[in-house]
Amino acid sequence: MTENMEDGFHQVGMLEPRFAKVLRRHGEPPSRKRPGGFETVLKIIVQQQVSIASANAIWGRLRRGLGTVNPKAVLARDDAALRAFGLSRQKAAYARSLAEAVASGQLNFRRLRSMPDEAVIEDLVKIKGIGRWTAEIYLLAVMQRPDIWPAADIALMEGARDLLDLPERPTIKEMPDLAEPWRPYRTYAARVLWLHYRHINQRETAG
Repeated sequence: MTENMEDGFHQVGMLEPRFAKVLRRHGEPPSRKRPGGFETVLKIIVQQQVSIASANAIWGRLRRGLGTVNPKAVLARDDAALRAFGLSRQKAAYARSLAEAVASGQLNFRRLRSMPDEAVIEDLVKIKGIGRWTAEIYLLAVMQRPDIWPAADIALMEGARDLLDLPERPTIKEMPDLAEPWRPYRTYAARVLWLHYRHINQRETAG
């Protein structure tokens, strides 16, 4: 991130006092830093629309099945093999599409580093299976950009509903306006809300 992390959380806590309260109670959120490249994007695709436990189980089987997680290993398997590793028919197609894009040079992760946020998103969503949420998670977790707001993230919606005492979960259309006051620190806002969501889930489970 271009901002010092501690300063980023301080700034977003000044913009929204309830964020500061979460940070005082639970401390700074754990790092979401991930290495860049093919393997990380494939893992984010695996995580789409499934529980964390299911995603981890599928990812473990896929890694063991491929041996080395790279475009060549994916392209060497047919769809039946990829599905045997735990991927759905749709995600097997997405994995192949990503592998083909990287192998052909259509997607160049090194080039992404110098591109503005929206340009990175535009480049990534050209690949079948990569939607805006996946691209935003890549920007936030891998590229450590300071002002990313994954509006379609259910955990963010639920965290915002609870912390901000909203009458109901905000919609995808409502989420950008909700986060507008937190520019240019929306990444930090997202991380605080994820932290809050994790703790309210633990509270509800314990109850």
